Amino acid sequence: MTISTKPPERTPRDSVIAWAALGLAVGLGAVSLIAFGIFLYAGPFGLLEFGLDLQGKLAADAGLSLLFFAQHSWMVRRSFKEQLARVVPRHYLDAIYAIASGAALLAVVLLWQDSRQILFQPTDGVWWAGRSVFLLALAIGVWSGLSLKGFDSFGIRAIKQRFREEPARPPVLVVQGAYRWVRHPMYLVVLLMIWSYPVLTADRLLFNVLWTLWIVIGAVLEERDLVTDFGEGYREYQREVPMLLPTKMPR
Repeated sequence: MTISTKPPERTPRDSVIAWAALGLAVGLGAVSLIAFGIFLYAGPFGLLEFGLDLQGKLAADAGLSLLFFAQHSWMVRRSFKEQLARVVPRHYLDAIYAIASGAALLAVVLLWQDSRQILFQPTDGVWWAGRSVFLLALAIGVWSGLSLKGFDSFGIRAIKQRFREEPARPPVLVVQGAYRWVRHPMYLVVLLMIWSYPVLTADRLLFNVLWTLWIVIGAVLEERDLVTDFGEGYREYQREVPMLLPTKMPR
C-alpha cells in the first residue's frame, strides 16, 4: 500500500477562505496601523463618548489597553499557536493573529476616552520638538521596515506558500540596517511616537505609561522565543546590540 504525502487538492471553498483571510488580515491590519499612527500624532478621535467622569474614563482606557496587551501577548505565544493549530490549519495562524490584532487595536483607537484634563501645555518650542521627534520616528520606522526584507506582518506568506505548494522556509537571523543599532527598532519607533505628543492630558499620561511598560515587558518575553528559534546566534546578538535604546555604535 502506498501512502501519498501530497497535500489535499484545493477546492473552491479553500480559495474563498484563503482570500477572505488575506483580505481581513491586510485590511484590518493596514487600517488599524494607520489609525494608530493618527491617534499617536493627533490624539484621540473622540468618536464615542460614554458620559463617564474622569476616573471612569481612565478606567475604560486602561481596560482597552489591557485588552490589546492580552490579545497581542497571548496569541503570539507558542503554546497558544499549538492549541489553535489543532482546529485551524497552520498556514492561517499568522493571518488570524493579524486579524485579531487589527480588531483589538482599532477598538483602542476608536473607543478611547479623552479626559480633556491637561497636565502639561507645551510652549511653541516644545511643540515643534515633539512634532520633529514623531517625524524622526516615522523615518526610523521606514528604515526598519526596509531592513527586514520580506517581513510578513499580515500572515500572507504562509497562505501563499500553502496554495503554491512551496515548502515552508525556516527562519533565518539576518542583522542589517536599523537592527544593527537596536534589537527592536519598531518598538523604539512606537516609544518615540508615544512620548513625542506635546500636550500631556491625564488619559495620555496613562496611555504613555501603560504602553511603555507593555513594550518593555513584551520585548523581554519575545526574546525568549527568539533565543529558542536562533539559539547561540541570538544570544551573541543580545551581547552585541542593545535591546531598545541605541547606546553604542554597531560593530
